[in-house]
Amino acid sequence: MTAFDFSASTTSGAPDATTIPAEAVRLGNRRAWQAAYIRRLWISDTLVVIAAVALAQWVRFGDSGTLSTSSSVHTLSYTLVSAALIIAWLATLVIFRTRTVRVIGSGPDEYRRIFVSTVRLFGLIAIVSLLFRLDLARLYLAFAFPVGLLGLVVSRWVWRQVITRKRARGEFQTSVLVVGGERSVRNLAESFERGTADGYRVVGVCIPGGNGNRGDEITVTGHEIPILGDERDVVRALEFCHADTVAVTATEHLGHEGMRNLAWDLEPHHVDLVVAPGMMDVSGPRLSMRPVAGLPLIHVEKPQYHGAQRFSKLLFDFVFATLALILISPVMIAAALAIKLTSRGPVFYRSERMGLDGKPFPMLKFRSMVVDADKQVASLMNGNDGAGVLFKLREDPRVTSVGRIMRKYSLDELPQFINVLRREMSVVGPRPPLRCEVEAYDGTVRRRLLVKPGITGLWQVSGRSDLSWEETVRLDLSYVENWSMVWDVLIIGKTVRAVVAGDGAY
Repeated sequence: MTAFDFSASTTSGAPDATTIPAEAVRLGNRRAWQAAYIRRLWISDTLVVIAAVALAQWVRFGDSGTLSTSSSVHTLSYTLVSAALIIAWLATLVIFRTRTVRVIGSGPDEYRRIFVSTVRLFGLIAIVSLLFRLDLARLYLAFAFPVGLLGLVVSRWVWRQVITRKRARGEFQTSVLVVGGERSVRNLAESFERGTADGYRVVGVCIPGGNGNRGDEITVTGHEIPILGDERDVVRALEFCHADTVAVTATEHLGHEGMRNLAWDLEPHHVDLVVAPGMMDVSGPRLSMRPVAGLPLIHVEKPQYHGAQRFSKLLFDFVFATLALILISPVMIAAALAIKLTSRGPVFYRSERMGLDGKPFPMLKFRSMVVDADKQVASLMNGNDGAGVLFKLREDPRVTSVGRIMRKYSLDELPQFINVLRREMSVVGPRPPLRCEVEAYDGTVRRRLLVKPGITGLWQVSGRSDLSWEETVRLDLSYVENWSMVWDVLIIGKTVRAVVAGDGAY
């Protein structure tokens, strides 16, 4: 990538068109794809709502139906009621900004807004029906509500898969100019590189001491990023790289007046200005913006490990594990028979793992290796493919033929639902560590033990055995710091897709 050279600018101050990086031009049409994407969301949302309401009317009434008050003074066709419900539903989605550029393709917040808007609409309908004594058919509403909500969420999920695939091919990107100290700029650029599904691509940086000479650049995860000047050259650099967003990190070089002036200078250019607070892996309800003494302060709440949230997680674990064991019992029986018929030894393998607060417990798994496999670890250590303190082999000679299939699709982990019922594990949580791993933990990594280990977690849906030790720790700590029930449900959904694909397991 060619770096910025202020000497290449014309006398009018605008850069020569021949000096503009091709990648910056390709990434610089965010508003075009966002507008097209939002139009498609409008169409899909409208079709889903119409289909849900029409289907509810047909299921409840067939070809006809009436709505009447308790005094039978008024009689209306349910077709009119359905039309009003469709209009109100679509209006509610607009009011709750479910298609704003701030949330489209963002996942949890997008789904949350759809859920909240739909629940509040039907709650309002229930209140109005009670106040005005409208005898609305319960089955009609009870059918339209879940079908429409599920349809909206599924349609957004489908659109997310579309946008994720396009971003993987370098399309639907948001080009970013990062301003700040070199270390902070590198950290932010690395975070954007990890979050490829979010579509943020750094096309230039402005760092203190950067003079914008041709060839000046920094390298982040194998990508060369041009240095386009220092914090005073943001506007000129923006005209050169055609970024959609200016991200400021480590703002001490700018100061309060510098940030204010930068915001004013960027107004005519119609770009977004974002500020990275420098706190990594803290998100969701723990963050809130509160103005104090004229300053916009970000308040970071303490992680919630106790109280109502812990009780709700216990209840969720119990219900989910019970239902899962009932549904997968045929698979577990088949797996047990396959193990018993193809190799000698017990069906189950008990592995000591460290649970909440570092307390040991026997984690149950279907045996996927030969008997006494643990005694062979020392002789195989030279071929270790694991990261950090983990021991893994891509081609482990101890794994049986049946075990190889079970490990690929995580069938060997199904008995861990029994550990969940015994309150030793959770359905979602950090990866369950071995005693030798915990003994090697430093103070930071030990925070993984503040919550119960899980059958699945961020490590499971982000690469499984292919992850580096540092990335595994980062994901586990991110979960510990930010866990919520909504996040658990999303991780479970992603786990199903990761297990079916069989990626990263060996």
